[in-house]
Amino acid sequence: MKNIIFLIALCVFSFGKTSAQQTPAKAQSETITITGTTAHIGNGEVIENCNIVFENGKITAIGSAASVPAKGEMIDAADKHVYPGFIAPNSTLGLVEIAAVRASDDDSEIGSYNPHIRSIIAYNAESKIVESMRPNGVLIAQVTPRGGRISGTSSIVQLDAWNWEDAVIKVDDGIHINWPDSYKSGRWWLGEDPGLKPNKDYTKQTKALKEFMLQAKAGIKAKDMTSKNLPYLAMSGVFEGSKTLFIHVSAEKGILEALSFSKEYGIKKMVLVGGDEAYKVATQLKQNNVPILLKRTHSTPSYEDDDYDRPYKNAKLLIDAGVLVALQNSGSMERANARNLPFQAGTVAAHGLDKEKALQLITGNSAKILGIDHITGTLEVGKDATLFISVGDALDMRTNQLEKAFIQGREISLESHQTKLWKRYSNKYGQ
Repeated sequence: MKNIIFLIALCVFSFGKTSAQQTPAKAQSETITITGTTAHIGNGEVIENCNIVFENGKITAIGSAASVPAKGEMIDAADKHVYPGFIAPNSTLGLVEIAAVRASDDDSEIGSYNPHIRSIIAYNAESKIVESMRPNGVLIAQVTPRGGRISGTSSIVQLDAWNWEDAVIKVDDGIHINWPDSYKSGRWWLGEDPGLKPNKDYTKQTKALKEFMLQAKAGIKAKDMTSKNLPYLAMSGVFEGSKTLFIHVSAEKGILEALSFSKEYGIKKMVLVGGDEAYKVATQLKQNNVPILLKRTHSTPSYEDDDYDRPYKNAKLLIDAGVLVALQNSGSMERANARNLPFQAGTVAAHGLDKEKALQLITGNSAKILGIDHITGTLEVGKDATLFISVGDALDMRTNQLEKAFIQGREISLESHQTKLWKRYSNKYGQ
C-alpha cells in the first residue's frame, strides 16, 4: 500500500513539474536601465543609442544615452532592439485550453443576447497557451467571448499572473456584437450549393438586434428597479460611453448599416472588428472617426475577384485613408496563432507600409483603440514598463529572438513548453 501511495505521489509531482506554468515574476524592487539600445517607441519614432530607465514598474526616463544617465542595474543592449509589449486584441486566450476537451472550453454561453456575460472571470492565467505568447513579445491581450448575437463583455489582461485579478489591466472594456451576415455559404454537407447566397433572414436578424437595443434603453431608464434585467443593465456602459461597442462585421453592406446603427442608438464609442471590405468604405469610417481591428493578415482572399495579396494590403489601404487600424487574430487556431501577431505586422510592412507604422498596428494603435494608451502601448515616461529586448527585428520571425521581457517592470520568464522541447531536441541532435 505504501508503495502505491508513493508511486501516485511521484506521478502527481512529475506531472506538476512538466505541466505547470512559469511562476509569475515578483514586483520590481530595483531601478533598471537598458543602455545603448535601438528603441522602437511604438508611435512611429525610433531612438538610436537609447537609454531606458524604469522604476516601480513605470518608465521614468527615456532618450539618447547622452541625455539620460544610467542608474541602478544596467542591462547592456547595444546592437539590440527594445519594443513595447505587443497587444493581441479580440482573443480567446485563456478561455479555451484544448478545444476537444469540453471542460477546458469556456469562450461562449448559451443564448443569443449575452452582454452581461463577463469573460474576465473565466480567464485562466495558468494557461500553457498564454505562456507561449511571451517568447514572441505578445504580453497583453483583450480576452473576448464568442457566440450569439451579443457575445458578452471583454477585458484586457497582462500575460504573467497568478489569477485573473492579478492579470487584469482594464475590466469590462467593451461589449461585442456579431452583425448578421448579408450573405451565407451553402451547407454542402446537406447537399446545398456551397457558393454564397443572400441571407434571407438578414432583415429579420437586424430588426431583432434593434429591438433589443430599444428595450435595453427603455429598461435602463425605467424607475422601477424590478423591471430591469442583467442584459439590459450591462448595456448601460455602451450608451453612457464608459464601454466600447465592438461590432464584428466584414461585408461592405454590413459595415455601412453598422455605422447607421451606431448613430441611431447614440453609441459614443464604436470599433469595427474584422472589416474584410472596410477599404471600400474607408472614407465613411474616417468621417465617423471609427477605428478598426482588422481581419487576420495571414488569410486568403475572401472573394474570387480579390487581388491574391489583398489581405496583406488591407491595413495600408485604410491607413492611407486616415483610418486608425490595429491587427487582431481571430479565426482558425486563433489562440496558438496569436504568438504570430508580430509577423503579421511584418507582412503588412513587406507590402508597402512603413516598418514603424506596421509596428504601431500591434502596439500604439491597439492601445488607443482599446482605451489603454495612457498606461501602455508605447515607450514613454509614466507608462508601464511592459517591454522586451530582441536580438533583431521583432517583426521578422528569423530575428525575433527575445533575450529579456518585462511586464510592469517585472522580469518575466520566457520559458514555455515549446522552448523546453526545443532545448531537449537540440541537445539530442547535438550529441
